[in-house]
Amino acid sequence: IYTVGTVRLQKTYLKLQRSLHPDNFSQKTAKEQEYSEYQSALVNKAYRTLLKPLSRGLYMLELNGMGIEEGTDAGADPLFLMELMEINQALDEARSKEESAKIGASMKEKLKDLTEQIDASLHKGELQAAKALLAQMKYFANIEEKVKEKLSELM
Repeated sequence: IYTVGTVRLQKTYLKLQRSLHPDNFSQKTAKEQEYSEYQSALVNKAYRTLLKPLSRGLYMLELNGMGIEEGTDAGADPLFLMELMEINQALDEARSKEESAKIGASMKEKLKDLTEQIDASLHKGELQAAKALLAQMKYFANIEEKVKEKLSELM
């Protein structure tokens, strides 16, 4: 359910985009052209949503009437919050590409592990567990973005 073959996803996306390309509708009515533009935008949005594990998981929760509210740290595990603070501090203090890249590699590994755990939770129908894991994933994905910014600053 949750795991998506990105190669297959990309092939399907490209196939749909080719069929919805504006050139295919240049001789059609304005209504048909508008419809193809709308469908093309919808395909783009779906592709972006399904491509990344975080957005894919959040969408799956949404389909089940669940969501993760912004700024809901109150219920977060204090040890998890401490870990996040330590990682952010280490990233702030990193002075070399190597230090930053090491943190980035750690985030990639954490995100990979979380993806597997989320997949297992969703397969078992454990939506609350998947929701908690996706909340963690949001934080680690945010740190991964900060790592990318830091690496570009250090270039």
